[in-house]
Amino acid sequence: MKSIKLMMAGVLCGLYGSNVFASDLWYHIQNTRSACSGISDSMGDMKRMAGINTVVTGAGTVSAGGALGVGIAKSGVDSEIERLKQLQERQNQYQQQYEKIILSDDIFRDCPTLVSVIKNMQTGVAQNNLESAIDTENAKSKTLGNVRTGTLAGTAVLDTAGTIIATKNKVDDDLQTKIDNCVKSVKNLSNEEIRARTENTATDAELATANKIITNCRDWEFVDLSPINKRATGAAVSSGAGAALAVIGAITSASANSSSVRHGEENKEKNLNTASNVLAGGATLGSGAATVFNATQISAIKKAADMADKCEEGLR
Repeated sequence: MKSIKLMMAGVLCGLYGSNVFASDLWYHIQNTRSACSGISDSMGDMKRMAGINTVVTGAGTVSAGGALGVGIAKSGVDSEIERLKQLQERQNQYQQQYEKIILSDDIFRDCPTLVSVIKNMQTGVAQNNLESAIDTENAKSKTLGNVRTGTLAGTAVLDTAGTIIATKNKVDDDLQTKIDNCVKSVKNLSNEEIRARTENTATDAELATANKIITNCRDWEFVDLSPINKRATGAAVSSGAGAALAVIGAITSASANSSSVRHGEENKEKNLNTASNVLAGGATLGSGAATVFNATQISAIKKAADMADKCEEGLR
């Protein structure tokens, strides 16, 4: 008989320990904990990804700006090459005129040695110097063109990554539903807390726990999440535009710097170089705008993340 009583007591204690006799308020507390848990982690992940994307698109801005700077420097070198070639052409013209003069004079015609000496003194050294200078500037221009192409390609990769991150770094339907359920559960808990306090159907510990959760989580109702997604969209569009311009710019730059264009189509080379610089400038603006959107998205996410952390603290 004694053993039966002990068994019954154990069963009753077990039932009580598993909250079979818990109040309605306790069930609402548990439901609210389930509904509101995990939002803080999601917001933390979003804030971290926005920070990463700010760095990525910031690097894209630097890369595109570098391409523009290199392109401008290349334009200066190309202008110098053009000047040297014009000078070389004038010297060739002078040389031809000079030869006509000395060959038409009987005195110089009868003194071929003197003619050779005069020709070397007048034009030989200058021509050699000009040719060397043109070769040096051409090599410099070629290097700068390759650097511009490479930096634009790098910008395209960075901005493409930024576009992907921004597209995904939003408050999706699942998270929005979870937040909505949290808001609904907190309202239900608040109503039940008032009822339990009025009817005296809950313990002081349960009332205190419910009040803590309500106090910490009720402001979810007033958090505006729309700026997070708007700025993510802005970042995605801007970085996508930067990536597209960078890709086209890299292709254009490579074409302008090809041997066939450099040594055969000067006007085309000049136009392609100008287009490359314009595209690099556009990529810089696109990447820069994306960086601003990402940075401001961090601020928008932080407000929601702070609310999530505060609510999470109340659930413990």
